[in-house]
Amino acid sequence: MTPHPFDPVTPAELRLAVKVLENAFPGVPLRYKVVDVQEPIKKDVVPYIEAERLCVSLPRKPARLLMALFHRMDTKSFMKALINIDTRALLHAKELPKDVQGPADVDELIDMEERCLKHPAVKAEIEKLNLPPGVTVCTDPWIYGTDDQGETRRLFQFYLYIVDTDNLQHNHYSLPCTISPVFDCMTKELVRIDRLPTGADHSTTPTQPWKPAKAVQYAHDLLEEPLRTDLKPYIVQQPEGPSFSLDGNLVYWQKWRFRVGFNYREGMVLYGVTYDRRNVFYRLAVNEMTVPYGDPRAPYHRKQAFDVGDVGFGSTANQLSLGCDCLGHIKYFDGYRIDSKGNPVLLKNVLCLHEQDNGIQHKHTNYRSQAATVVRNRQLVLQMICTVANYEYIFAWIFDQAGNIELEVRATGILSTMPIDEGVSVPFGTNVAPGVMAAYHQHIFNMRIDPAIDGHNNTVIYQDSVPMPDDPATNPYGVGYVQETTVLKRSTAADLSVPDARVFKIRNDNIINPTSGKPVAYKLHALPSQLMLMHPRSFNRKRAQFATRSIWVTKYHDDELYAAGEFTNQSRASSGVEEWVARDENVENTDVVLWHTFALTHNPRPEDFPVMPMEKISIMLRPDGFFEKNPALDVPQSTQNVNRSSLHVDTKPSERQECSCPTSKL
Repeated sequence: MTPHPFDPVTPAELRLAVKVLENAFPGVPLRYKVVDVQEPIKKDVVPYIEAERLCVSLPRKPARLLMALFHRMDTKSFMKALINIDTRALLHAKELPKDVQGPADVDELIDMEERCLKHPAVKAEIEKLNLPPGVTVCTDPWIYGTDDQGETRRLFQFYLYIVDTDNLQHNHYSLPCTISPVFDCMTKELVRIDRLPTGADHSTTPTQPWKPAKAVQYAHDLLEEPLRTDLKPYIVQQPEGPSFSLDGNLVYWQKWRFRVGFNYREGMVLYGVTYDRRNVFYRLAVNEMTVPYGDPRAPYHRKQAFDVGDVGFGSTANQLSLGCDCLGHIKYFDGYRIDSKGNPVLLKNVLCLHEQDNGIQHKHTNYRSQAATVVRNRQLVLQMICTVANYEYIFAWIFDQAGNIELEVRATGILSTMPIDEGVSVPFGTNVAPGVMAAYHQHIFNMRIDPAIDGHNNTVIYQDSVPMPDDPATNPYGVGYVQETTVLKRSTAADLSVPDARVFKIRNDNIINPTSGKPVAYKLHALPSQLMLMHPRSFNRKRAQFATRSIWVTKYHDDELYAAGEFTNQSRASSGVEEWVARDENVENTDVVLWHTFALTHNPRPEDFPVMPMEKISIMLRPDGFFEKNPALDVPQSTQNVNRSSLHVDTKPSERQECSCPTSKL
């Protein structure tokens, strides 16, 4: 059976693509970076998914295409190719400019880590540390970043840490070193060894013998404190199974239907989202994020990760485990990527699908009769967890029975740490352990919303809540307020406004809600947040223009999927939404894309070390005049017969734990 146009790449397709490329370049050694599905052309696939939605005869599927990024190892050229899997034909292969760097891949990172630690100059520096037996050095490879307009080499910056060899879970981030090698990835040569500043200024010192220090641990096996013993089991059970069903990657739940996609770059993608067979969204995904660090000292000024474009959420997605990452009745989805030699690699259990209870959906008690109507908020969750070196990002798309879709993002993991001298503090970071500083930084995300609100011709507006004029005739008591509507007619960027309670809506002006008399719409509950702090002249800002505005609205074009552009690794400037809005195209009553930028400004606390308690942010897409009334009215009443809750019985005083505080008097 051939894949659906939105299905993830299969291992058979990866092998076929490699065969096509090797036939096209006979005798030329190729090193593969990416082979993945090329999104189908929208005008070709919409008739197909519309026929599916309407349950009518399906037209011919659009061509199944794969995109490949690879290096020719004879010339070291970086190439991009497009392959038609249906015809087994290479459509084109082009050499990319020398200043374009592709994303990092797993094999490359492992290889360069080993080469770094085995290099004679690096080993000589490590020897100066005079490490005791059982202690060694490990490394975190970082995308090099940018500070030179003319740099075209493929570079990696390595940050070194001291680690105990006896335990694989030893927290090496607690013992940072002061040397940082830079390597050329293509030639495998050492470019230089940077010295890391350890004081409040930019000065550095030669490598000194290590003063033995105790690492601050997070792994349970290494903790000195005893674990809590008073936590009782919490078991999520669904004895009759889940309320969702699946047909391959097509998910049915309540009145929702959508298709689960997965690729190396964005990880999970939602396609063809409908509610009660009405079109809602064509495509939803977190398409980019950047993490610029606020430490002004070299080489930290280059520390700016683009975790989607530089590496890929799909490539770094965790293998999820029952009873750990998701609770209850779980459906897992697998993915595939390619290794550097062209072999398919299984990414097991990278997405999990499950239901959860999230409190009350709606309730009302008639105070006259005391009769209560209460409905629980059952939700469907599609979740992915990505480990990007030190950080973990948890992404969840959450559907409920009232037509709402939530994007929940949680940040956890371990801070990226720097060495700091004893007794020194800096204004751009926090000391989180002896000799360990964590710099201020930002996590700036972009969410791409490709709407289909009852069709593919939509309009984006924003509305401000403002007081009515103080007019004795129209507002005699001074209490009136209204919504002022601004229609975004041309491609543009826009800002949020908390004082105005500004909301952005995507509406279909061709369909009027009979209850409200206004166009059907969904509104974006955007996240007001501090955006890019770096100076306009900095490369950090030039490379991430999407991070300077909260809202971008563009006309749909195929292949425009990533807010910072296609290639972010060592980019000098972005080539994304800022260029697309500059086309000044019509975006009224047409096929539009809404991009929302939101951020966490993370100024670390001591409590964020040695492992961070999660920090959660939430974006909502809510129906606004899409329905004629509350769409969750038909959800059954919440009852004890179904939910089977238990009643707590107070323990007798003699059975209570005695207070451990000697001064307490009960």
